[in-house]
Amino acid sequence: MATKVKVLGFWCSPFVFRVVWALKLKGVEFEYIEEDVFNKSTRLLELNPVHKKVPVLVHDDKVIVESLVILEYIDETWPQDPLLPQDPYERAMARFWAKFADEKLMQTAWKSTWTKGEEKEDALKATMEALEKIEGELKGKSYFGGENKYAYLEIAIGWINYLIPIWEEIASIQFLDPKRFPAITAWKSKFLDNPLIKETLPPREKLLIYLHQRVKHREIDATIRELAETKLEN
Repeated sequence: MATKVKVLGFWCSPFVFRVVWALKLKGVEFEYIEEDVFNKSTRLLELNPVHKKVPVLVHDDKVIVESLVILEYIDETWPQDPLLPQDPYERAMARFWAKFADEKLMQTAWKSTWTKGEEKEDALKATMEALEKIEGELKGKSYFGGENKYAYLEIAIGWINYLIPIWEEIASIQFLDPKRFPAITAWKSKFLDNPLIKETLPPREKLLIYLHQRVKHREIDATIRELAETKLEN
């Protein structure tokens, strides 16, 4: 019988990993299809014509996009080992913190690796403020989901544990000071020791090389933009 579940992804996308982790946790068999996000296939453009991005989940010819939306679809379609809590308030809070981490942490932390001057300082400040908020939410808990190491938030913001250390190395910045963020540090160790996570993470050196290249491209683009703005001013 042909596989009914397919995932279109990119090898180091944190958004794709959310979907892969959720499906593996639920014991759902799926076909993984690697996409070149810099040379998008006709298949990707047809399946996700609005955003033209991965991940894309295809289940019995139904197409679902946007990683956090996909997580909820997976949780409702395969109810075993639930990701989201049953309590409505707790569900709302889990969604809030997932969105917060994407909007207030991921974007600013990444920006900190390639910007300069005041822009970099602002990004660093925003990153540390976001981490402090997340530290406060995790304080006193083993996991965001209490004792559930596979809760929605573990999967939604698990990228912190493998991407931020890479960004720290690339930019020679320390985001996750263990003394300042002891709860996140302890959670990070448990998260990365999880066999389900270990077997799916990309090779560290390959990821480091790739992100170094991305940072260089960003720096070049920023320099060109700065030169163009200077020229216009003159």
